[in-house]
Amino acid sequence: MRKVFLLTFLVLVSLSMQARAGWFEDVMKQAGMSLNGGAGPDDNTIAAGLRQALSIGAKNAVTGVSRKDGYFANLEIKILMPEKIQKVADVLGYIGFQKQVDDFVLSMNRAAEKAAPEALPIFADAIKEMTFADAKNILYGDDTAATEYFQRKTRDRLYNEFKPIISASMDQVGCTRSYKIMIGKYESMPLMGKKSLDLDDYVTNKALDGLFYELGQEEKKIRTDPAARVTDLLRMVFGK
Repeated sequence: MRKVFLLTFLVLVSLSMQARAGWFEDVMKQAGMSLNGGAGPDDNTIAAGLRQALSIGAKNAVTGVSRKDGYFANLEIKILMPEKIQKVADVLGYIGFQKQVDDFVLSMNRAAEKAAPEALPIFADAIKEMTFADAKNILYGDDTAATEYFQRKTRDRLYNEFKPIISASMDQVGCTRSYKIMIGKYESMPLMGKKSLDLDDYVTNKALDGLFYELGQEEKKIRTDPAARVTDLLRMVFGK
């Protein structure tokens, strides 16, 4: 009788332990932990963390460049005189038209600052389209893997939607007018000849270059600086 009781007791204990182990495994999975090799975020957690990182980085980058002097006062992304007409600027500055040259440079940067907020909804679409494979490639990629993802997914669309906004903005801030006055003065001089430039294309591409540069800087902060991981999810994904 004792043997039967003991055997029954052992069976019940074994079943209880198995049930507890299954319960514990379920809890760990829900918490995003892996039982094979210690704690680590699962696919869903990785994807959510990457989407959050891209969202925060994009917002910070766009906010930074769209404020007054966001481009103009940032030497890393300031839009300078196009190389094609640098000679024009040099000649005009030499003969007393440096203010017009400076106003032209300022107006290009003001146009970029005004157009930059339009990038946010396009970035948001790219974040929604991110797959698990994209997320893992970004997580285990280099310091700007997320920025490179944005470049691939949004550059063409940003250009197509940015360019008319840039053009309108340049008209509003006087960039086109300044350019025409500057080029007109240059071409009126003997032997100088005519200069042409697709100004909308130039400013649009430079504005995008600057935006992606700042996005890359934001991404590096999240990857390397624990203080930049401002949510529990970011700390879980990027702290490993």
